[in-house]
Amino acid sequence: MSLNLKTHTEHFTNPLYLESGRILEPYDITYETYGELNEDKSNVVVICHALTGSHHCAGVYEGETKAGWWDGLIGSGKAIDTDKYFVICSNVIGSCFGSTGPMSLQQPHQNHYRYTFPVVTIKDMIKAQRILFDRLDIHRVYAIIGGSMGGMQALQFAIHYPNFAQKIISMAATYATQPWAIAFNKVAQESILKDPDFKQGYYDPEVISKDGLSGMAIGRMAGHISFLSHESMQSKFGREYKRTDGLYELFGKFQVESYLEYNGHNFTKWFDPLAYLYITKAINIFDLSRGFDSLQEAMKKIQAELHLISFKNDLLFKNIEMKEIDNVLNEIGNKNHYYTDVDSGYGHDAFLVELEKFDKYIKDVLDG
Repeated sequence: MSLNLKTHTEHFTNPLYLESGRILEPYDITYETYGELNEDKSNVVVICHALTGSHHCAGVYEGETKAGWWDGLIGSGKAIDTDKYFVICSNVIGSCFGSTGPMSLQQPHQNHYRYTFPVVTIKDMIKAQRILFDRLDIHRVYAIIGGSMGGMQALQFAIHYPNFAQKIISMAATYATQPWAIAFNKVAQESILKDPDFKQGYYDPEVISKDGLSGMAIGRMAGHISFLSHESMQSKFGREYKRTDGLYELFGKFQVESYLEYNGHNFTKWFDPLAYLYITKAINIFDLSRGFDSLQEAMKKIQAELHLISFKNDLLFKNIEMKEIDNVLNEIGNKNHYYTDVDSGYGHDAFLVELEKFDKYIKDVLDG
């Protein structure tokens, strides 16, 4: 069977009422679908992406070689089997891959929003997705799956749309972003803001996509450190030094330094700096208990079968944060949830890299 990858953009003219009290109108949502929708629409699996992810989570576009970010998990015969399931992944609002974000053109004068774009939250992101699904005449889904910021969205779906999904899998996430993660985001935000080429938000996007943005590259390096772990850096790079550099050259490099430079710089050519500021803001203020008296009260809303997956060596969202959700659910007497801590030394990015450690688990959950 083929993956049947299709990319679409939907345009909405009704206002989207945001958690902040502001509104967004009109707005677009770009999304991808894989597989075939069955007759009674009971085979829909929603994928939620992380900070720098997009709607392109599987397959390869024509003329490109780089597959979608969860390609090892989604496809014919894979854990999320597109021969059985109709998979949808949408780009969140505030991002830069087709859905409305800070560099979108504002009606009617066609200037970029830039700083006039409202702060959006994880809850706003899932609300926009719900509106998209309504338009597609999908009012219930079989499962919602996401990691990191995608896992945050999955948890928000569980609480705010309790009857929407039968099963929810949240990986490498947290119940509220903790100071450690906020601190790493702060480094990235400051490095962008202090770069003169950022021009206080009034940069030319074409120049940045050609030349990159060195401040943002530095911020991304800090991010990469938080996505890995001592152990994964040790096994990936050790103390290997660049073969062409002398040990006593001031700017001679270890392999780990080259890796950070390369990834940091490349990243700035394909991800928009304002979108990065807006999305890291959404992650920082994420808190499942907002609007409730306590986390317990929020968790009482959950109806779906909920699967929580943490990774042993995740430095960004520690496994004890996922365990805390499990503890609260046990405390309130929720009998329909499962917690798994994956034995991984990789770090936070294990949910993107070490698929073989949890793909069978996902397959088992979906196959019931």
